[in-house]
Amino acid sequence: MEWVAETVESIKSFQIRKALNDAVSFGMIISSALIIWKALMCITGSESPVVVVLTGSMEPGFKRGDILFLHMNNDPIRAGEIIVYNVDGRSIPIVHRVIKVHERKDTGEVNILTKGDANPGDDIGLYAPGQRWLEQRHIMGRAVGFLPYVGWVTIIMTEKPIVKCVLIGVLGLLVITSKD
Repeated sequence: MEWVAETVESIKSFQIRKALNDAVSFGMIISSALIIWKALMCITGSESPVVVVLTGSMEPGFKRGDILFLHMNNDPIRAGEIIVYNVDGRSIPIVHRVIKVHERKDTGEVNILTKGDANPGDDIGLYAPGQRWLEQRHIMGRAVGFLPYVGWVTIIMTEKPIVKCVLIGVLGLLVITSKD
């Protein structure tokens, strides 16, 4: 009867070891993703090196679900460039084209006006109340490349949370079963 107790104890310790191993593996995956993200931030000079186009305001150039790669440097922003910006009071960045740049001769300060390609008018209505121009601090980066449709995964997970739960569960099962 003693061998049964030893066997049960052995199985319990194996399950604990396996659970710890799975937890450490999951932690390594998350840590690696964060390190890659931070490295991209340093390389691109942008606080968000990758963004998903969430609306059709930039069609036909960029469609909903496209992923944009951003880069930010000290070169002056020019009319015609596609930028991603944040405005005070909004948490979601906006992808639009620069239509006007106003540089003040006395201070060198640059003000920017944007517009979505598919929109009838400029973006003043999207800016914070009383704001008529974007300033350099609002700009997250310039679009330098894109992957069409890949961002739909993010859009679907945001709009349908059940899909996100199922996807996380499936990924968890894949990690666990890949160890066996």
